[in-house]
Parts: sequence; structure tokens; C-alpha cells
Amino acid sequence: MLPTPDVAADYEKVYEPAEDSFLLLDCLEQEKDYINTHYSSSPLVVEIGTGSGIVTTFMHQSIVPNGLFITTDVNPHACLASKATSLKNGGTPYLDSIRSDLTTALRDNIVDILIFNPPYVPAEEVPGIPKSEDAYEWLDLALLGGSDGMVVTDRLLESLGTILSPNGVAYILFCARNKPQQVVENMEQKGWQCEHIMTRKAGWEVLSVYRFKLL
Repeated sequence: MLPTPDVAADYEKVYEPAEDSFLLLDCLEQEKDYINTHYSSSPLVVEIGTGSGIVTTFMHQSIVPNGLFITTDVNPHACLASKATSLKNGGTPYLDSIRSDLTTALRDNIVDILIFNPPYVPAEEVPGIPKSEDAYEWLDLALLGGSDGMVVTDRLLESLGTILSPNGVAYILFCARNKPQQVVENMEQKGWQCEHIMTRKAGWEVLSVYRFKLL
């Protein structure tokens, strides 16, 4: 078992690591050999919706220590937490955190490894950006994904081909209510190789991580 990073975050403003976070850590640990076989010693790793930063810290601490890392989040408190968590675990000189909607702040086709634990809980709508940086509504942004919990994830999937590098790969987490098998079928029809990596029951929810790569 690889070590789980210690977190430096204000959980009143930033999503606290939970079953979905730890599923991603276990998934990436399982994928370590695949990642290090298929990618250079210094891939560009981007985590969207970084929250506490535990996943990116795990990546530079235990999976690709020589990688280049960018985290993005619309929550400014998450951007700060991402860097603080990294520093608390030894840090890396190759990490930056950007306040951004998905990867809109990045150039096209540069991401080698993309990681996304999206807001996947079905809701009437995706919350707007809170007017106050101190508002508790920041936590809703990390959870509520609109219709079928897929509004934000669908946006990411539609632009995935312009985000990833030619050999890039994306690890995306889904809950059962997101209908991941239907997502896989749609992506395969568009020329994507979709691999189920891991599934775990978390309370009343069933969570899965899939790997997406262009054929």
C-alpha cells in the first residue's frame, strides 16, 4: 500500500476527501505500471476539480514523482488547498494551481494524464459561482452535477479530444446514476478506447473509474 497524503484544507470551503477520493487513489496505484510504461518520465498531469489536492499530491508523491503537475478548480480555496497539501507532503517544484473552468485556461492537446472526480450527484441544476469567497456554497460545486449528474462531465467528454496530447489518457470517476455504461458506448462510437478500472460500493452509491484513450 502506498502512503495516503496528509491534507491541508478548510473543509468548510473545500470538499473533504471521501470514498470517491480514496477510490481514485487506489485506482491510480493499480495503474502505476501502466502509467510509467506508456508515458515519459515527466508527463504533464492535470487534475480538474482538485478540491483538497490529495489526488495530485498522491501522484507526485508515489506515481510519477518527476511529472509536471497542474490542478484546476473554480473554487479559489481549493486552489490554495491543493498547493498547501502538496507542501505538507514534501512538495514538488513542478506544480501550479489555476482557478479555471475545467481546462479552459490551458492550451489544446498538451495534457498527458487527466484526472477528474467531477460533481456527479444528480440535481436540478449545476450551482453558480458563489458571490462570496467565504460562502459555504463552494461545497455544492464539488457535488452537484445537474441532470443525471452529468452536465459538467459531458462538457469535459465533448472536449476531451482537444485537451489530451496525442497519446494522452483520462481517468474519470462516475456514480451509477451517471449511467457510465451508456457513456462508454457513446465514447466508443466516437473512437475512444474505454477501460473499466475499478468499482466500489460507497454507502448507497456505486462508484466507478474508467480510463479513456483515443484509439
